[in-house]
Formats: sequence, structure tokens, C-alpha cells
Amino acid sequence: MNYAYEIRRQAEAAPRAALPAVTTALWKAFGEGHLSEAEAEALSGLIEARQLSGTERSAEQAKTRSGVPRSRAGTRPRTDASMVRRRRWAASGRLPPANAARFTLAEQAVLALVAAETVRQGDCRLAVGHLAAIVGVSETTVRNAIREARKLGMVTVEERRVTGFRNDTNVVRIASTEWTAWLRLTRKGRVSNPHPFQAEERGCKSVMRTHTDVSYLVNLGTRNSQKGCRQAAGDPAVRATSGIRELGRAGRAMR
Repeated sequence: MNYAYEIRRQAEAAPRAALPAVTTALWKAFGEGHLSEAEAEALSGLIEARQLSGTERSAEQAKTRSGVPRSRAGTRPRTDASMVRRRRWAASGRLPPANAARFTLAEQAVLALVAAETVRQGDCRLAVGHLAAIVGVSETTVRNAIREARKLGMVTVEERRVTGFRNDTNVVRIASTEWTAWLRLTRKGRVSNPHPFQAEERGCKSVMRTHTDVSYLVNLGTRNSQKGCRQAAGDPAVRATSGIRELGRAGRAMR
């Protein structure tokens, strides 16, 4: 089955109301390894283009009815820097693959930041705008990601009301045992090997000395005392060398 062709066909033929289901199928296929990253990005761009075109069409219809163009509030310009931040957070590995397949790339980045804050602080208390600015997505994407994760039972959201018309930032806590175990396993892997790219583990020689046991004693003083221009005559090596020299001289004399 050609997953890329099938999802593209559904994205082009499905009505706008069914596009979220197509997006879910897209990232599920990507999480299971049926799609490459390039194919997933292309299909995601196609779905977003259809959604944006539908929004623009609705705005044009509203402009025709009222004569006043409607402003497109809530959108965030997609820059290269924001896309880099989004992909980096999504690829940080803070979500289990089975859970990550249920979200888009931008939503994965949001939940990865929530997980990072939970590991560091115990929960996430960042404002929606702060989350969006760090990850490089819109505030609507942040709300959608947390709402979907809450619906799936992955997180809990505590609302902190200060007065009747003003709230403090919500407290997001991870409720999924699978996600918590995944983060604990990730932390153990990082702590056990804090410097995974040390030279010693990549084939280079270690600069630390090793203690090698020697089965015999080496008398360095005796060896050093025999070294010099003229060595001791009792040395077997000296006698063998002198014998070879005498044979060489006798051979030259016979010639």
C-alpha cells in the first residue's frame, strides 16, 4: 500500500471538516515508519494549504456580504527560525512514539516543551504566549495541543482563578504513566552517559595510565651501568658481537 499516495488523495478530496482526521492518519503513518520525513512535511503542507485556502474563501465571502474585510487574527508568520525551533523541539524525543503519532509536528513541539518543563520544575506553568514563542508556533496550536492531550488523558490542566475576570497561568501536569516512564528512561540514559562523544569511546587512545603487573624484577641500575661507549666484556651480547666482527675481518684477509 502506497501510504503517501493514499493520504495525498484523501487530503485533496476530503472536505475541510474531515481534514483533521486526515492529519491524524498522516502522523500515525509517519510514526509507524510508513512515510519519510520529506513526504510527511509535503503532505502536512498540502493539508495546511487547503485549510488556509478555506479560511481565505470564508473571509472573501464575509467581505462580499459586509463590504469590510475581516482581519485574520491568531495567525503567526512562519519564518525559517520558527520552523527550526519547531523541528528541534519535535525531534527532541520527549514523547513516546505511540503518543507522538497522534499529534502534528507543531503540537509535538509544544508537548515536548511541556515535558521539559515538567522534568525541570515538576509541572508546566508557562503562559500560552510564552510556550508559542519558545517553540515557534501560534497560540492556537498550543491550545489545540494541550486540549487534545487532555482529551487523551495524557495531561491534566489546573485553572488558577485570581478574580472573577482575571486568571493566573494554568498548571499542566503529565498524567500518563507511559509518558512519565518514558521521561524517566530518557533521563537515566542521559545521566549514565553525560558525555557520549568523548574521544575515549570513539577509538582514540586513553591518556590515563594503566597499572601492569610484571612477573620479574628489572634491575635498571645494572643495565644503565653497562651502557656507554665500551660495555662490559662479560656481557654475552658483547662477546657475540665481537665474534662476528672477527669473522668478518678474517674473511676480508683471505680475499
